[in-house]
Amino acid sequence: MASTSQPLRGKRACKNIFWAVFPHACFILSLVIYAFLGALMFSHIEGNRKVNLSEEYRNFLQNLWYISRNLSDNMTENEEIFKEKIHALLNAAERDWFVNPKDIWTFFGSLFFCCTVFTTVGYGNTYPVTRIGKYLCMLYALFGIPLMFLVLTDMGDILATVLSKSYSEFRKLQSKILASKLCSGSICSKGDELKSRAQSKVVINEPLTIMEVLKSQPGVKRKPIKYCNAEIFEMLIARESEHTKPARKKNIVRWSSCPELARGKTMSRVIKNFDKIGTQLEKLDVPIVLMVLVIFVYISCAAAILPNWETRLDFQEAFYFCFITLTTIGFGDTQLEHPKFFLFFSLYIIIGMEIVFIAFKLGQDRLIGLYKKVISFCGEKKMPSKKVYPK
Repeated sequence: MASTSQPLRGKRACKNIFWAVFPHACFILSLVIYAFLGALMFSHIEGNRKVNLSEEYRNFLQNLWYISRNLSDNMTENEEIFKEKIHALLNAAERDWFVNPKDIWTFFGSLFFCCTVFTTVGYGNTYPVTRIGKYLCMLYALFGIPLMFLVLTDMGDILATVLSKSYSEFRKLQSKILASKLCSGSICSKGDELKSRAQSKVVINEPLTIMEVLKSQPGVKRKPIKYCNAEIFEMLIARESEHTKPARKKNIVRWSSCPELARGKTMSRVIKNFDKIGTQLEKLDVPIVLMVLVIFVYISCAAAILPNWETRLDFQEAFYFCFITLTTIGFGDTQLEHPKFFLFFSLYIIIGMEIVFIAFKLGQDRLIGLYKKVISFCGEKKMPSKKVYPK
């Protein structure tokens, strides 16, 4: 029986783990599928569009030809005037005149664009040009941004649990070290005596057996055992069974014997997991300085890795770029040469946004507490003093 029960327990444990992880995996998988569908849609719409040479493009070419002709005819022309004309002309140029849409809107380029849309980063380097592409971009963001926030909240609960437990374990370790330093020989001996007394009390307070209870009854001592009242004996048996009987397992047998009830119980647990999203973030209470330190270390690690494939960026520029990305500011002033490689860094972006989101949540709670203190302090100052009138 023991050999057959162990595989059943293992299967039940695996099922419980699966249904506990299922809501989190469902959110992440739905976001990944949403990003891939958006990449296929935008690569098809924006990548296959026709480039029409507008009147502005013809004027640009005409002005460029005019400047180059004057430069070749008059070599003594002032270089500053030439630079100003070229600079003004290039500022008026548009990127779509010189770039093939299929080179920008590849599958990975479109996937990178979709990630910048639902993460609200929005670098501005890649954007839809066609009218249908703009409409679909608005519709895509309308459903993608709430889905991304849901993933952030769900994964934020996991990170909040990890951070809170790590911080509590650190505090416990710190208190143990402090207690070991302050503990002297006399204090420790007193503590041992108190522990021994407590253990002796626990031993005395253990439930008595039937024979001990029978011996302690004065009425029972006077009479022989064969003349004892049956009701008293049954009461003693019931009292003994309350302390010795194991926990009831009728519910487990009932669930295991009926698959429909077991499935319904599992589904109710999964639904409760969905309802508990965001509760751990509300309970999180760690110092804001610790979160700032975690963000600094997290961005520094990425800033040290990013210049390996983005050769134009040094550590400071990469740190600035990662901070602008994780805070979803996304100026777009720093352009990446290989956004395809940075796309595989998307897990880093999501986790980093989680950490920044938790830090902002903690900062928000601290600000609310500060405002409450300020308002209560101002209210106490403005309260009129009570006057005591003689009776």
